Amino acid sequence: MNEPVRILSDLHLGHKISRISQVSALRPLIAGAGTVIFNGDTWQELAAPFRQRARQMLDELQWLCAEEAAEAIFLPGNHDPSWPGKGWIELANGRIVISHGDSLLFDGSPWKREILGNREKILEIWRQFPDAAHDPTQRHELARLIARELCSVEHPSGRHFIHRAWDAAFPPTRALHMLASWLHHGRHGAEFLKNYFPQAEVLVTGHFHQRGCWQHRRKLIINTGTFMDPGRAQWVEWQKGLLSRGNIIEGPQACALGETLDLWRIG
Repeated sequence: MNEPVRILSDLHLGHKISRISQVSALRPLIAGAGTVIFNGDTWQELAAPFRQRARQMLDELQWLCAEEAAEAIFLPGNHDPSWPGKGWIELANGRIVISHGDSLLFDGSPWKREILGNREKILEIWRQFPDAAHDPTQRHELARLIARELCSVEHPSGRHFIHRAWDAAFPPTRALHMLASWLHHGRHGAEFLKNYFPQAEVLVTGHFHQRGCWQHRRKLIINTGTFMDPGRAQWVEWQKGLLSRGNIIEGPQACALGETLDLWRIG
């Protein structure tokens, strides 16, 4: 894997409320990278209303990476679970783990309406993976199956904040699960590493649409956010033993890598 390795997530290409209206705007985020890891929810594979446009944009993204001579690696997310591979990537001899994030929680996305009322279905899926409590391969396959079996059947119809706020707040348990996942993201990430990757020091996720970083039990948890409102996106980069992160500056014609917010030496 060629360095620098750049990590992005949750582009949600093709979704009505993704802020990426043209793939060419992503070129500055890819230029100069040896490898770009797209950490899940890159495109709307499971959403029939968006799939055709999403597929076209994904093709454009792959061409763009090729033009910039950057190897593109796509990890599965709960909206695009069919990417091949084991579902995660390790860097720095296993000290850094990159995984979308839906494997952190028992039911993947507990705030989803399709999951809120389907506890028995979640338990049934867990019974199909008897070693998922300690085997990372089974745990990621379990998350993929939850994504497929309980995918969204409804999609937000409005772009405006008030529409998004109403969608997030109803039913009330949906909003509560969202808040809980944000508040406890550091703890959930540290527990995930303890259970599946005890040698790792860092976990890089997306999924939760809340950019930031947390230290918990001597583990560093980084979330790269999203390109969907109300969240904002960040970049993470690995090069020559240094891990860095920063905000992404978005524009209708071109995005840009914002200044480095944090820098860590790993290993």
